[in-house]
Amino acid sequence: MTDSKIVFLDVDGTYAHQGEVPPGHARAVEAARAAGHRVLLCTGRSKAMLPERIVAAGFDGIVAMAGAYVEVGREVVADRRFPADLGDRLVDVLESHDVVFVLETPRALLGTPRAEAAIRAEVARHESSDDGSAHAGPSDILAALSVSDELRGRPFAKAVVVESAVPNTRLAREAGDGVLSLEASVPGLHPSSGELYLADMHKAVGMLAALEHLGADVADSIAFGDGMNDLEMLRAAGLGVAIEGADPRVIDAADRTAAGPEVEGLVAAFEELGLLGR
Repeated sequence: MTDSKIVFLDVDGTYAHQGEVPPGHARAVEAARAAGHRVLLCTGRSKAMLPERIVAAGFDGIVAMAGAYVEVGREVVADRRFPADLGDRLVDVLESHDVVFVLETPRALLGTPRAEAAIRAEVARHESSDDGSAHAGPSDILAALSVSDELRGRPFAKAVVVESAVPNTRLAREAGDGVLSLEASVPGLHPSSGELYLADMHKAVGMLAALEHLGADVADSIAFGDGMNDLEMLRAAGLGVAIEGADPRVIDAADRTAAGPEVEGLVAAFEELGLLGR
């Protein structure tokens, strides 16, 4: 592949390992951009949850909140939110089941004081861990959190369940048509965590919006991902690359695989795809 490509990188489990970017991955992004390719992050995270350590290599854009928010250069291309009535209904369902949750917006995560306390507890648990399970994800949520006693009437793109005694599939069903659920895309949260999102919104929607804005052909896109929220993106891209060890459904959705971030797998993958220049 020698022509200019548009590369879309999932963050957690693909570009970053346990919330940290391997040095080789940052250098690979810098080299690919220097060679004339464009590289964008394509993540379930809100833009507010992308600290400097993740974006430091420099990117040509961001597809965030699993496709709901798209920014190319400094221009906002898309910013999709829940319709007001559906958003309030989802908040009512979550609160009726005493769910700990936060709402994603581009500039902040919205949560109650109870959510803040639960996330602080997760941060403390990871900071005191000596079993290799430490993860920066909860800290990134906490850093982006804006606390409020009232979340109804607040426009948001996605809800993140931090802890729940009720299955996420049930929460989505009770919210009504138009809401689906997935496991949480940011590791390090409680085992019951998950995400509730608009049924017609996924990473491929944001990826295609970015490509259209850039005037680029889908055939020139390469997408890398490891999670269930990457399925549509991997299928829609000109070339889909799944991270080894991902769910078999993710592997099946891709054209090829790459090693994980714990061994700086993107370095070899970028080189094999001709993205690093000469």
